[in-house]
Amino acid sequence: MASVHEYKRLENSIIQKLKDSTIIAGRGVIKALQAIGSFLTRRYTVVFVPHSEKKVYNFQITVVSVFLFLLVTGGIVGAFFWYSASYSSTRSVLAGKDNRLKEVQASLEQLRDETTLLLQEARNFQDVFSGAFSTLGSEFNTPQSSGGDLGSFFNIRETPEGVLQEVDDIKRLSAYLASAAGPVRELGAMLNSQSALLSEIPSIWPVKSGTGHISMFFGQNENPFSGQQYIHKGIDISTYRSGDPVVTTADGQVVTIEYVSDFGNYILIRHKHGYYTRYAHLLSSRVRVGQRVQQGEVIGYIGNTGLSTGPHLHYEIHIGSDVVDPYRYITIRSGIAKPGR
Repeated sequence: MASVHEYKRLENSIIQKLKDSTIIAGRGVIKALQAIGSFLTRRYTVVFVPHSEKKVYNFQITVVSVFLFLLVTGGIVGAFFWYSASYSSTRSVLAGKDNRLKEVQASLEQLRDETTLLLQEARNFQDVFSGAFSTLGSEFNTPQSSGGDLGSFFNIRETPEGVLQEVDDIKRLSAYLASAAGPVRELGAMLNSQSALLSEIPSIWPVKSGTGHISMFFGQNENPFSGQQYIHKGIDISTYRSGDPVVTTADGQVVTIEYVSDFGNYILIRHKHGYYTRYAHLLSSRVRVGQRVQQGEVIGYIGNTGLSTGPHLHYEIHIGSDVVDPYRYITIRSGIAKPGR
């Protein structure tokens, strides 16, 4: 029982000490706050004494006003330095953009120069394009762009909207080239058909690699054996030697391979459109009767058989029963004559 009373007394003693300590601490805090308040509200008098005037200027300040003044001044100074740094950064960015703008302007000038060259080449293209159709005798019209033909935009113009004229020109040039694709395909088809036609008619030199020269032309000539005038029904091509390869001048089919006294060894080939070709005085042949041959294929070799004064090829072209001048055909592709005429 005595121990319980002792615990009670100890508990009350501790509680009392805590209360006393709290009261003492509270009084200390209040005194400190009062001291701080007294310090902050303490007034100081600032006196300005001019040397030239009798009137003295003075005003009172407190620690709080000084603190607020320093805080505002520090804020202003800090803001000044922050804006200065920000301005320097912005100026650096603007300088970089200015350099980039100059580069873009230089690129734009280069683009304009290239556009001018492109339009000049486009003009040349149109001339060549039109000339090609005109040469082939075609009735095709040159393609039209969305703003007219290609010549309608060869002159650079300024646009009121501020849009680059070069961009507009390139767009219309692109449209022109797109529209030109169809006629170009037709032109290609036409050339293919003409190429096929040229392979079906005798239109190349009958000696491989274009060697040799014409030693006797078609028409009236002096017979080398009798010395009298006669009609030579073909052309004689000489290479001054035997064994040079002879080629067929058009696609066709071999119909005759034989030897006769005047032509010696000869080959007769039938072609489309009523054409026949004869290759005479051959040393030998390398085709057979009935064989189909293609233009430029070797069919035999130059010789000196039959009535011949030396190694040469006698070459004839027949249309049906008529004999025509081969010279008119062997120059179709090149448009020039072989040496000898």
